[in-house]
Amino acid sequence: MIASPNAAPRPRRRRRGCAPLFAIALAAAALWLGWQIGTWPDVAALAERDPETTAFIARWRGGGWRGPGREVSWRPVPYSRISRHLKHAVVVAEDIEFFSHDGFSRRELRAALDQAIQEKAVPRGASTITQQLAKNLWLSSSRNPLRKLEEALLTRQLERRLSKRRILELYLNVVEWGPGIYGAEAASRHWFGRSARSLSTRQAAELAAALPRPRSWHPGSDSRAYRRMVRTVERRMAKARWVREQL
Repeated sequence: MIASPNAAPRPRRRRRGCAPLFAIALAAAALWLGWQIGTWPDVAALAERDPETTAFIARWRGGGWRGPGREVSWRPVPYSRISRHLKHAVVVAEDIEFFSHDGFSRRELRAALDQAIQEKAVPRGASTITQQLAKNLWLSSSRNPLRKLEEALLTRQLERRLSKRRILELYLNVVEWGPGIYGAEAASRHWFGRSARSLSTRQAAELAAALPRPRSWHPGSDSRAYRRMVRTVERRMAKARWVREQL
């Protein structure tokens, strides 16, 4: 039977499946937000107190139900007991705009994108020292959007609550310099048998050059790429003398 053109249209059935899904998503978001608020780190406390551990150190150490944890070499020291050469080398190697930006570097981001386009590859990391510190202290190496949002918020707090020198001091004391080796003092003693205070310019460049790949690049490595990076850091140190004046 053909329906009359004047017949009233049938009412559309409501999609009842969307409402429960939306409610579940909203509840999950609320739980995530509550957990974040309850576990958010006390960034301001770092102005006076050193961290007891870091996310990266805890992950390397492991242990717990999985068995005994792996050994960690970590000896935090004050800013004054870290070689000025190493501070200089790390800043020019990792974040030459460190003393002038607010935690984020547009210059480094553009350079990473340009390199990716030229090499037709995934963009390399363009994180500043402050961003790397936030990641090392509290986060993971994942690149998921939520983790990057946390990193951005923590980076902003670090820049607002701490001085640049304190941020650099913390970074130099927690960054990885080999499997289970964290911080400038432990790295200096492991690789050179001396304190972080007494590093030479060459030794500082060798440590700074190892930061992109700390588990495969290290002083004494026969990697050509690593040796090129050491020479690059030395050239940057020679050119960027103005950075040394701010350390």
